[in-house]
Amino acid sequence: MTSLIQNKLFIYIIPFIIGLLTSYSLPPYSFFFINFITFPALFFYLLFNYQKGKWISFKIGWIFGFGYFISNLYWISNSLTFEEIFKPLIPFSLIIIPLFLGLFYGLITFISSFFNLKKNFSSILIFSFFFSLIEYLRSFIFGGFPWNLIVYSFTDYLQLIQILSLIGTYTLNLLCITLFLIPCVIFFNYKKKKKILFLFFSILLLTINFFYGTSVIKKYEKFNKINLNFVIKIISPKVDIKRFFENEPPEETILELIKLSEPNYSENTLFIFPEGVLSNIYLQDLKNFSYIFSENFSDQHKIILGISSYENSKIFNSLIVLDKDANILAKYDKNKLVPFGEYLPFENLLSNFGLKKITQGYQSFSSSNERNIIKFDKISFLPLICYEVIYSGNINKNNEDFDFIINISEDGWFGDSVGPHQHFSHSIFRSIEEGKNLIRSANNGISAHIDATGKVVGKIKSTEKGFIEIRNILKIKNTFFNSHGNKIFFYFLIFYISLIFFLKKKENK
Repeated sequence: MTSLIQNKLFIYIIPFIIGLLTSYSLPPYSFFFINFITFPALFFYLLFNYQKGKWISFKIGWIFGFGYFISNLYWISNSLTFEEIFKPLIPFSLIIIPLFLGLFYGLITFISSFFNLKKNFSSILIFSFFFSLIEYLRSFIFGGFPWNLIVYSFTDYLQLIQILSLIGTYTLNLLCITLFLIPCVIFFNYKKKKKILFLFFSILLLTINFFYGTSVIKKYEKFNKINLNFVIKIISPKVDIKRFFENEPPEETILELIKLSEPNYSENTLFIFPEGVLSNIYLQDLKNFSYIFSENFSDQHKIILGISSYENSKIFNSLIVLDKDANILAKYDKNKLVPFGEYLPFENLLSNFGLKKITQGYQSFSSSNERNIIKFDKISFLPLICYEVIYSGNINKNNEDFDFIINISEDGWFGDSVGPHQHFSHSIFRSIEEGKNLIRSANNGISAHIDATGKVVGKIKSTEKGFIEIRNILKIKNTFFNSHGNKIFFYFLIFYISLIFFLKKKENK
């Protein structure tokens, strides 16, 4: 068995298989228990091989990351199928992106190998520390890509993730990785009583967290539901992206959206349409179709939708609030743009090779630095466009109170894949962290009303069209994480460092 593990070919195959299996812990599969097998397997494989050299250690993590990401990010290639210019890049997106992201995991095993890893608990803490820290760095370096952190394997288990309102995603990610490594203790050279103590204490903490989450959900559902004095309609139109490349008349799309939303003239209603449904026109052109809005909506209605806007030779991906005459009541320009999707990095250079951003048009979008709470008619909400919902912490830049989060998205780029489910899982985490109802309108994606505990109150699948009505919401006070953000993560890192030093000192004695 030892000779098989040490075989040069298996240096690549085993970490790849471990990474591949780990990816099935994520939505839509959510087999989180897989991680109790794959993480100990990765840890012991590193333990058996790290003394052969730092390059071997790096390759173990890199290939693990490659297997992990090639399985859960294959949908990126679907975005390259809409225009002929991008189709030759499909093989590169399938291989190069997972290889690049795998470098972060290579860095984890590389750095961990400097710490004389052994079969002891301090080594588990060291590995967990660097794993969570580098996943945090992955969320910010080069604009950040905090997609599919290991902690998202708990998306479907709301009782276990209510603690997000206290400690946030990155801290829970740190604790989850440590928890997944606890089975390693069974194979350590500890006395039987000590092993039982470790396992008992871990199960006890998990049980306490479960009952805490259960009590939080029951408490808020019982006492904190309030009736709105208006109706919110989340519209999920499922307009095919290919239609926008065919320059279809905007009137047809607008009328289709209105028909689907079924306006009631006498009812005070906020209609929320998704990002991208009018991508073949700019905001400045919208007034040309104001007659359609005024004929179908009343003074009791307000409309939110996503549209591109053109200002001072710059293009913005915007969320706007309109009245029945298509007058602009509020506007938000997206802060976090998708690399290659909404802007072309090194555009001056790469455009010479005929490359452009993947979305319609040649000019890259520009980003804004402002994200203010939008208020009208005693309603206040935090706007997030598509990709922005994946970022944990500091989404409420001015730390103002608000009623709910509105996230509009276009998930048609993912195709019929796991992508829309992964994107949707981030919305559940943000709602719990911020303690706010999250209202999500997605074209060709999952539209939903998620309450402040992460419970999906209403949902429209990515394969369906229709609308969700909201007449009451679950309202709670601002959360601890909402007030303190990701500083909590660094307090936990300091605690881990202190615990590692304490255990190392004890082990040396």
